[in-house]
Amino acid sequence: MSQIFHRHANIYARLSMIAVAVVAVSIGGAVALLNVSGYNTKQDEFVEQPIQFSHLHHVGGMGIDCRYCHTSVEESAFANIPPTKTCMNCHSQIWNTAPILEPVRASLRDDTPLHWTRVHDLPDFVYFNHSIHVKKGMGCATCHGPVDKMPLMYQHATLQMSWCLDCHRNPARYIRPREQVFNMSWRPPSDDPDMGARLVKQYKIASVEQLTSCSTCHR
Repeated sequence: MSQIFHRHANIYARLSMIAVAVVAVSIGGAVALLNVSGYNTKQDEFVEQPIQFSHLHHVGGMGIDCRYCHTSVEESAFANIPPTKTCMNCHSQIWNTAPILEPVRASLRDDTPLHWTRVHDLPDFVYFNHSIHVKKGMGCATCHGPVDKMPLMYQHATLQMSWCLDCHRNPARYIRPREQVFNMSWRPPSDDPDMGARLVKQYKIASVEQLTSCSTCHR
């Protein structure tokens, strides 16, 4: 009886299986890299806005406190976008004829809100409350980055679940005194390594088990 398969058939079969495995691993790796890439997360990506508002100028240069514009951040789940009247508190007097600010003046004149584009856009299935983080000693810069150095606002962190869990698994590393929450230049004191652990206890931060429970962020 003649041989049905070529004598190298086994070699070809093994090579084919290896090739399939390599392709599968490559595709999986590419998908994983795409998932954490800026293309997917929008990290470090500037967003077009109706007004090119500079936090570098207003926060870093003028020293305006976050709460002057984001008035609800200590009491609400959402850090509100300031109404046009907040802008005009200053700009009715200074730079009140600057062409770049005409959309702001038109917004006030027509009683029509400016349509800002959300920079930090969490998925609908994620629950996040600004006020609880602020009250528990989590600084603005911890999540939003060095806002005082941003001429245009961008998303500083990935906002992916692994990034959130880094903090929820070790809050002592990120916590700060409540009076320093809005201080962009605050750094942990080098001579007090136990400060984080003390604040976690003092502010009654939930256990790691609770912080990493699915239902904490997915409700």
